[in-house]
Amino acid sequence: MATEIIVAIITLFGTLIGTFSGIVVSSKLVNYRIDQLEKKVDKHNQVIDRVYKLEQKDAVHDEEIKVANHRIADLEAHHKPTSNSKSKI
Repeated sequence: MATEIIVAIITLFGTLIGTFSGIVVSSKLVNYRIDQLEKKVDKHNQVIDRVYKLEQKDAVHDEEIKVANHRIADLEAHHKPTSNSKSKI
């Protein structure tokens, strides 16, 4: 009977060691995958920030182009010969 108890205790310790080592390995793998996902999310967020800044610059450039076109149109209208003036050719 003592041998069966010793075998049962050894089996119990083996099972506990195997279970805990499996849990440790599994948690290390999960932590590694979470770290990799965090890196991907950081890269994605950096891209989003850069795109947002580019869109802001693009909007400013569009506004500058509109202002420049308006000024050019004003200058063309100001220097356009009127029908009242006589040409000397």
